[in-house]
Amino acid sequence: MYEQTPEWGGTVYTSPPRICLILPLPPSINEQYATVNGHRVSTQAARRFKRTVRSVLRQLEQQGNFSETLLQQFKQSHLALQLDCYFTTPLRRDLDGGLKITQDAICEGLGLNDNRVVDIHLMKHIDPLHPHLAVELETISDWQFDKEYVLLS
Repeated sequence: MYEQTPEWGGTVYTSPPRICLILPLPPSINEQYATVNGHRVSTQAARRFKRTVRSVLRQLEQQGNFSETLLQQFKQSHLALQLDCYFTTPLRRDLDGGLKITQDAICEGLGLNDNRVVDIHLMKHIDPLHPHLAVELETISDWQFDKEYVLLS
């Protein structure tokens, strides 16, 4: 189900720095974890999804799409993440069930800390013949937190 197919892939844009990916749908939240000997562990489906994401990112890197400058921009900027989920039916899955695993897989694959993500958009679409996930990760150069909060150390 999560084997890389010709439809899984991506594009990198430099201005503004942005990565667009087409991925398989992540496993539902109920398929992501199992309890083994009293410990919560990732399921085979979750590990397979993360491997597919790494493979797509590695393919982009091998094609020369990631310069060190571009990766530094992602590492030093706040980030916006958009997920367009194309499900087989409108009501079978929750929209947010694949958010965390997708965010983790992409950020881990790029060497980013996912706490840099400050803006998330999720959308549900229907594509019964070709369920998939369209992802866009973009840098936000002018992000500011509310000025009314002052950090006292």
